[in-house]
Amino acid sequence: MENKDNYLETSKAERSVWLMKCPGLVSRSLKAPQLSSSSSSSSASSSQAVAKVILSIDPRVSSDDNDSSSPQFTMELVGTETGDVPKRYSMDMTKDFVPMSVFSETSQGKLAVEGKILNKFDMRPHDENIENYGKLCRERTTKSMNKSRQIQVIDNDNGTHMRPMPGMIIAAVFNEKKKAPAKTSDTKRTRRDRGEMEDIMFKLFERQSNWTLRQLIQETDQPEQFLKDILKDLCIYNNKGTNQGTYELKPEYKKATDGTNP
Repeated sequence: MENKDNYLETSKAERSVWLMKCPGLVSRSLKAPQLSSSSSSSSASSSQAVAKVILSIDPRVSSDDNDSSSPQFTMELVGTETGDVPKRYSMDMTKDFVPMSVFSETSQGKLAVEGKILNKFDMRPHDENIENYGKLCRERTTKSMNKSRQIQVIDNDNGTHMRPMPGMIIAAVFNEKKKAPAKTSDTKRTRRDRGEMEDIMFKLFERQSNWTLRQLIQETDQPEQFLKDILKDLCIYNNKGTNQGTYELKPEYKKATDGTNP
C-alpha cells in the first residue's frame, strides 16, 4: 500500500501569490502575531491584522502611459507592537522575473504547492519615513560595533582551564628575548685605583703598541667606561690606517715609557 505522505499536494498550484522583499524590521513585525499562512478568506478577524496594503490608481492618467497609470502599492503597519519601526512603506512592483512557485513543508514532511508568483515587490521606506528609517539603521550599526565585554571569575583556579594558546607561547618567548638583560659583566668588575690602572696600562703598551678596547677589558677586567676615561687621557684612537680601531699611547707618553727602558 502506497504512502500518501510522499505525494506533492498541488490543489493550490494555480493560486496567485505575491513575492515581497522587505527589511528585517518589517519582517519581524509581520511575524509577531500567529496568523495562519494558509487562510486567505475574508472571515479572518480584524484584530489579527498587522498590516494593510493600499492600492492607488489615478483615473485621470491615460492608460496608454504604462509607467504613469500603473497601480501604486503602499503598505502600512497597523500592529501596536511595531515600536519605533516606520509604519509606512512603498512597494515597487515588477513582473519581469523568472516564473516561480511557492512550496511548503509541514513538520511531518508533507510537501505542497502554495501557488505561483504573480507579482514581485521590493519594499522601501516611504518618503515621509526616510529620516526615521535612516536613524534606526545608524543605531543598529553603532550597536553592532559596540561589543560588550564581561569579566568572569574562574572558580577552578588550579590551571586546568588556563592552557596557553599557541599565540600566547610565541608572545611569551618574544618577551623573554626582549627582556634579555644587558651586559652585566661591568657590574661584577671592581674599579682599581686610578694611579694603579695607569701603571698597568703603561706596562700593557710596553708589551704591545696597539690595543683594541675589547682586548684591554679582557686584560684588565675593568669596567668599560672606566677604561675609556683612562684611554682618553693616555691614548690616541686610530680611525684609519693599518691600526684602525685600536688605541696607542700619545707621543709624550711613548717617550716617557721609552726612557724608562734600560
